[in-house]
Amino acid sequence: MSDFQNKFDQKIWNVVSHIKVGRVMSYGEVARAAGYPRHARMVSKAMSRSSTLLPWYRVVRSNRTLAFDEGSDFYKKQAKLLEREGVIITEGKVIPVESDEDISLDELLWGSNE
Repeated sequence: MSDFQNKFDQKIWNVVSHIKVGRVMSYGEVARAAGYPRHARMVSKAMSRSSTLLPWYRVVRSNRTLAFDEGSDFYKKQAKLLEREGVIITEGKVIPVESDEDISLDELLWGSNE
């Protein structure tokens, strides 16, 4: 494994492991939060290399749809896991437990400073 890939993977794993229950992030948001904007397509591969179980199901497409083809086994599994956390899926789109429109990406990942 290259040094770049090792560092990239570690940062992706850290970001994904800190996505709060009932929240989601897109692949691009995960990449940006890890310090690698424009590397969204590498996020799923990095997650697959983790030896620790990550909340992979909290990572969705940029349009807030589930990451897999509708009706597939993985689609059903991702939907089921998100719904257990209170996430609503309407017309194929994910609606987190609480709206995150006015919350910064840093606050979403790490919580408020209060």
